[in-house]
Amino acid sequence: MNVKIQSVHFDADKKLLEFIQEKVEKLNQYYDGIITSDVTLRLDKSDDSLNKIAEIRLHIPGNDLFAKKQCKTFEEAVDMSLGALKTQVKKHKEKIKGL
Repeated sequence: MNVKIQSVHFDADKKLLEFIQEKVEKLNQYYDGIITSDVTLRLDKSDDSLNKIAEIRLHIPGNDLFAKKQCKTFEEAVDMSLGALKTQVKKHKEKIKGL
């Protein structure tokens, strides 16, 4: 699977990029039909400590799966997004098998 990571208005460090790459690739164990994934990291302008946003879009045959979470750290936001996507991937796989 091809993982594209984009950070908006800041440069993500190598450690964060490797963390995201490793975590996103683990979704292949639930469904191997994932073509690419787009990860967008963004800083919210609010004064709140929950200003890190991670958006993940999985391109799969038929349609795309998407999750967006806002947390204190990018790692936490990515983990929560991937948790939501894992559920979506499992449901999608069950739906395909049922057809």
